[in-house]
Amino acid sequence: MTATADRSPSDSASHTAQSSPVVTLTVNPALDVSTSTERVEPEHKLRCGPSRTDAGGGGVNVSRVIHRLGGQSIAIYAVGGPTGQAYRQLLEADGIIGRAIPIDGSTRENVTIDELATGRQFRFVLQGPHLTTDEWSECLAATQRLMSPGGYVVASGSLSPGMPDDFYARVARSAKARGARCIVDASGPALAAALREGVHLVKPSARELGELVGRALPDLESRVDAARELVDRGAAEVVALTLGGDGAVLVTADGVTRLEVPPVEVRSTVGAGDSFLAALVLRLAQGRDLDAAFRAGVAAGTATAMTEATELCHRDDVERLEAQLLAAQG
Repeated sequence: MTATADRSPSDSASHTAQSSPVVTLTVNPALDVSTSTERVEPEHKLRCGPSRTDAGGGGVNVSRVIHRLGGQSIAIYAVGGPTGQAYRQLLEADGIIGRAIPIDGSTRENVTIDELATGRQFRFVLQGPHLTTDEWSECLAATQRLMSPGGYVVASGSLSPGMPDDFYARVARSAKARGARCIVDASGPALAAALREGVHLVKPSARELGELVGRALPDLESRVDAARELVDRGAAEVVALTLGGDGAVLVTADGVTRLEVPPVEVRSTVGAGDSFLAALVLRLAQGRDLDAAFRAGVAAGTATAMTEATELCHRDDVERLEAQLLAAQG
């Protein structure tokens, strides 16, 4: 089985000067379907409003945001079936540079429902297709072929059924062997295995961080201490801890930086974490320092929270919020 090229890097029409290449990996992507209804109730037909469909999944969302911010990446993703064909068409329409790994199963769908009467949001995340050993091995091989010294490899999202828990650890091991910097955004056994291998950067939530260290983390101090543990034991050089409305914390061997979220009207948090990671990685790839990259990440996550349903951030909002955060640090 071989990867297919949707577009080549030279096809990108708009990008910002970028010194380091970025590769993203999504082994369990999803068509994200979003809509709204007045109230979610059992047993009744729920008449919905207008709907939208986006190509989702951690690594792909990272590539989509990098593209929106004027950067460039190559997105590796596994797709199959009619939903997979629709998925590829959406990415092509967005101008995303891709390497599609064909699989026998059908790409999953996720559904987000906004309940208008209460403002609550319901998110239904499907399991995804089973990947054979040949299929997930080709995902790994395609990623290895595109790794380069000094570049970034972003492995993000859930693993598909049939994949080994140490899949992201294998990605991290390959990245180190090739001089690339591996960034992992996952959860559960897949994340724990990757951190045993050691990665450049990890982006856990407070809940995921608590699972990693095996204890409750009720406050900021306990969370920072847990992040320091990961750095001290060599699990990650950088821990970017996202805290939703409470902002984010960056922990390295050199210290701790905290940023508050700029005050905005929050409409949907879907994709906010992926947007945070995308802007952070892009700024690093552009040669910016870690503090500037962290500001960009918080700005992009916040800008995505300002958009409806599964929509991602817009470049002008991100750049405005970056400047706002810089001024606040003043």
